[in-house]
Amino acid sequence: MRILIADDDQQILRALRILLTARGYEVSIARNGAEALSQAVEHHPDLVMLDLGMPELNGIEVIEGLRGWTSVPILVVSGRTDSGDKVDALDAGADDYVTKPFAADELLARIRALTRRQTPSADEPVVTFGDIAVDLAAHQVTRRTADGDESVRLTPTEWAILEVLVRNPRRLVTRQALLTQVWGPQYTSDTGYLRLYLAQLRKKLEPEPSHPRYLLTEPGMGYRFSPDAELDATPGATPDPV
Repeated sequence: MRILIADDDQQILRALRILLTARGYEVSIARNGAEALSQAVEHHPDLVMLDLGMPELNGIEVIEGLRGWTSVPILVVSGRTDSGDKVDALDAGADDYVTKPFAADELLARIRALTRRQTPSADEPVVTFGDIAVDLAAHQVTRRTADGDESVRLTPTEWAILEVLVRNPRRLVTRQALLTQVWGPQYTSDTGYLRLYLAQLRKKLEPEPSHPRYLLTEPGMGYRFSPDAELDATPGATPDPV
């Protein structure tokens, strides 16, 4: 698998190249944003890792440039810890965000999660709620509009979370269960990322993201997918957006 790493820190580039090459990945390097876009066009990587603070084009501009023509998974690896930077990166089209300094095993786990693909089954159902249809076989989400169906783009991580919830309608899915299934058993305390991704999903799928009907929070426990929320409100569930 080919990974493109874009960062202007030579030490980080060297360390990541050694780490990933030792794990069998093919690595290409870009030292600024413009070079990152050029390398992506030339080499068509299977995953892009990039910093936000790069010369020529910053990380957000690179993400936006990539999303104009490719759905390649994008993992931001940045020293910026502010939640606003994370939200901006995810809104621009990034799939995940790791803060520097990072543990090698965490980084490798996130790479595996982003590049993991399941073989779809032809008899998987299409789950509908509101004006949204989730095709579990095709790994696609569409929204009905007056002009016809339009595609809703989800990142691999957003899809993984939605798939777990959709496959367990009306059931409580604990935060620990979601974290284990999406990121692995060693990340069961990383609830901040989970809240962030649920907020992103609600922005894309809920009629009113701040008052969700379908992706509900069970305070202190986890989340519940309520496909028939308009017909039968789930007892105990709350529309709390986090």
